[in-house]
Amino acid sequence: MRTYSCRLAVSAQAVALLALFSPYAFGADAAAQSYPNRPLRMIVPFAPGGGSDIVGRVMAQALTEHWGHAVVVDNRPGAGSTVGSALAAKSSPDGYTVMVSSSAIAFSPSLYKDLSYDIQRDFRPVTLIGRQPSMLVVARSVDASSVKQLIDLARAQPGKLTFGSAGVGSATHLGGALLNVTAGIDLLHVPYKSAGLAMTALLAGEVQVLVTNMATVLPHVKAGRVRGLGVSSQKRTPLAPEIPTVIEGGLPGYEYDTWYAMLVPAATPDRIVRDLHQAADRVMKQPKVSQQLTGQGIAAVMSTPEELKTYLASELSKWSKIIRASVAKD
Repeated sequence: MRTYSCRLAVSAQAVALLALFSPYAFGADAAAQSYPNRPLRMIVPFAPGGGSDIVGRVMAQALTEHWGHAVVVDNRPGAGSTVGSALAAKSSPDGYTVMVSSSAIAFSPSLYKDLSYDIQRDFRPVTLIGRQPSMLVVARSVDASSVKQLIDLARAQPGKLTFGSAGVGSATHLGGALLNVTAGIDLLHVPYKSAGLAMTALLAGEVQVLVTNMATVLPHVKAGRVRGLGVSSQKRTPLAPEIPTVIEGGLPGYEYDTWYAMLVPAATPDRIVRDLHQAADRVMKQPKVSQQLTGQGIAAVMSTPEELKTYLASELSKWSKIIRASVAKD
């Protein structure tokens, strides 16, 4: 009995000492069990007002209401999302820093030299959040009312027709580059400082072609100021069901959606990734959330972490080839 009592006393003392001097061993596990128990930071590697920022803020508000803990959007723009992405990659992998970004993260490795992070090595995918198709549009002065007619016109006048973009390496640039590569044509790239300026240039007839997101271009198409030839997704969009896809219009293989996703630092525990995914899934199923996104031309979508991992790998490979072919280097 004495031996047993002694051992029991020692064991109790050991537990007390561990609890005192090793808070990580107990506190971290307790925190994980009750995750989240404090505010989260959501890094958006773009300036306010863009697609990633819109998606991030809708998601942040919905998660705040779901958890009862604030999710604060932290805009960190610069160098095509690489500034904010680098910050997110180096953040503590405790589940209290997440990143919401766009398909630009699949462009960056081929556009920028010496990145301080690797998107596949330094991040864990959580889920897709949304997709936003773009639209191929032409100025009213262009003698083409279909994708096939535009391609025929471009082939007859190589290097004569121009397409605008929001700058080298932007989504609008790569949408046009994909058109060139897929159709085997030579539209001349004219970069501007924003998608809005590129749209203005198209309206003024400074450029003839533009591939940009639905929210930017659809009001001008409906008003008859520019001509919509095709949407870039696999299926027609309910926002403009009368406009065929680019594939239907005569260009097989052309698919170009801007997608949005949530990622966390690579060492984030499985339990945290699972909890994040479950919370995102619940809020994305709320009608008000999907309606907020739809109002911006974005379809709410979800994926498993594994599905996003596979999809991201395919996007990295796809855009590496397109960027090499179009020489879209910084």
